[in-house]
Amino acid sequence: MTPPTWAAGDLAIETRALTKRFGQQTAVDAIDLAVPMGSVFGFLGPNGSGKTTSIRVMLGLAAATSGEVSLLGESMPGRLARVLPQVGALVEGPAFYPFLSGAANLRRLDTADRAAPGRTRRARVDRALDRVGLSNAAGKKVSAYSLGMKQRLGIANALLMPRRLLVLDEPTNGLDPQGTREVRALVRSLAGEGTTVFVSSHLLAEVEHMCTHAAIMSAGRLLVQGTLDELRAGESRVRVRTPDADAAIRVLAAAGLTAGLETPEVPARPGADPWVSAPLDADPQPAESLVAALVAAGVRVRGFQIDDASLEERFVALTGEGFDVVR
Repeated sequence: MTPPTWAAGDLAIETRALTKRFGQQTAVDAIDLAVPMGSVFGFLGPNGSGKTTSIRVMLGLAAATSGEVSLLGESMPGRLARVLPQVGALVEGPAFYPFLSGAANLRRLDTADRAAPGRTRRARVDRALDRVGLSNAAGKKVSAYSLGMKQRLGIANALLMPRRLLVLDEPTNGLDPQGTREVRALVRSLAGEGTTVFVSSHLLAEVEHMCTHAAIMSAGRLLVQGTLDELRAGESRVRVRTPDADAAIRVLAAAGLTAGLETPEVPARPGADPWVSAPLDADPQPAESLVAALVAAGVRVRGFQIDDASLEERFVALTGEGFDVVR
């Protein structure tokens, strides 16, 4: 299948001052979200930050207090009947009939979709189960499924029909490491086929593995959004582990770097060599030249690394909080 092309600036999801209140509590606070067509977009934030509420409003499952939403270029919820057949979604965990098999559940759900042709139903169900690795459990009752298997079945349901947009709320919830890797591969393959994938998660590592773009939510507010490279933009550091800390600091200073001893968060074991670190400027020297200078000066280099800015550091810099904080 040849992936479709879009004009630069085409958006799969766009919100303008989207707000949702529950009584006096503001769950979503005037967010302006822009999800490019063809992207794998990570919607990041701690549990309770407003991610799922935002998704429910975008999909027409809850009414906005104020603001505007458009999906695939169409206003929501006014064009809901036209838009939703083009959207697959897994929101707040899947729910199925426990006394039916996985395949029977999917066939029942597909029957309820007016846009789904009955003549291809069995083949589409089989293909969706195969894509999420549940072919061997297709005939097993869902009551015997693990949490991870139910999560896979929910993703399979979202894939029963061709979709231009796939919205996945915590898709790796309950999955073991192998299942998590398979979901990552599935998301990448869907994006390669031209589907825009919107992934809500509180797991930074998952977003860094899967996504091309991301946004960070906290306490109902949208703090920042952009490509992963844009979000990671920040201070990189060179780190040297050595028993000759003073000499290493002098060598790095001669290279134009302001170095100092690191204070470890966890006390180091007795006798462990300290780490010296320095922020790198916009045009840093090559790593090999720094190592050569250290060795030439007699510094015993026991460890050397350059740490790029991470999404976690970006989040902490924006909010001043750890990622597990829920207000």
